[in-house]
Amino acid sequence: MNPEGPDRLVRPYLITGGRTQPSDELPLETLIEATPHALDLVGTLRFEPRRVVELCRSPLSLAEVAARISVPLGVARVIVADLAAEDLLKIHRTVPAHGPDVPLLERLLDGLSSC
Repeated sequence: MNPEGPDRLVRPYLITGGRTQPSDELPLETLIEATPHALDLVGTLRFEPRRVVELCRSPLSLAEVAARISVPLGVARVIVADLAAEDLLKIHRTVPAHGPDVPLLERLLDGLSSC
């Protein structure tokens, strides 16, 4: 087995440095995109962070990133939050930070119930 290949076994807590919580709460549908700065530095990154930046040349959801790099969602959240803090990833939030737009959801529900 090649220790650098896709079959290598690395415990998730080693990938995140033992951290289990990201610095920023990221829903699984959050879209992530590499910044131009990240694309300039991609050759200097290693392992999972490099794979995330390479994958996110076009926007991908956090769930898709986790699946494609074969790590648990919590690990992907920590990696993505760390890269975003370093200005290597741009986070495209799908829900406002203050929560969902309740009046909009109520109008949507009213519209659906009248069908």
